[in-house]
Amino acid sequence: MIKLDNIDVSYDNIQVIWDLKFQIAEDDGVVSIVGPNGAGKSTLLRVMSGLHPVDAGTVSVWGEDVSNLDPSDIVRRGFVHVSEERNLFGDMTVKENLEMGAYTTRDDLEETIQEVYDLFPILEERSDQRAGSMSGGQQQMLVIGRGLMAKPKILALDEPSEGLAPQITDRVFEKIDEISEDITVLLVEQHVNRALKMANRAYLLENGRIVREDTGMELLESDHVENAYL
Repeated sequence: MIKLDNIDVSYDNIQVIWDLKFQIAEDDGVVSIVGPNGAGKSTLLRVMSGLHPVDAGTVSVWGEDVSNLDPSDIVRRGFVHVSEERNLFGDMTVKENLEMGAYTTRDDLEETIQEVYDLFPILEERSDQRAGSMSGGQQQMLVIGRGLMAKPKILALDEPSEGLAPQITDRVFEKIDEISEDITVLLVEQHVNRALKMANRAYLLENGRIVREDTGMELLESDHVENAYL
């Protein structure tokens, strides 16, 4: 389980998250974080993955304080963060990008790659293609697949539908639903309706604070979410 206790976070002395409490368990299915742009959603994922420090409070993974750990050590503990920037190695092939995702765990490499290929057949078809020459949708599948190569217990996805056509977005969400059968998915997504419908548990983040926690459907049907985000 990942747990955040009373964390404060800032950028250049400007506070962006206040006294935030949050937790996610290994068997939660899909947990969604929704809220307006600038609310601190991406920052929250960066804090959990060790990419941004906390000013106060603690971040723990399975009971261990990881607030000062290197991001690679947090990956080894089972939390993998797929950022919205994708950060693929454009001159490397699809397979080479997948292999890079397994840098913390090289056991059963070919078996893990095949599991990713089974989930995303297009990646096997394009295994020798340079990642930079793929379409946006194919790149998004590759970056998710690369995250899965680290064998996460919790996979955090930041805006996985960003910049994708509606038809491709549908396919990405279908794959996320499939992944969540075996791995907890922490989803940050601007498609509020889609994110909440598939969430077993959801958090509404506004102005750096969690203002409501509920099931996805309860949050979706609330007057506040309907009026503000739908």
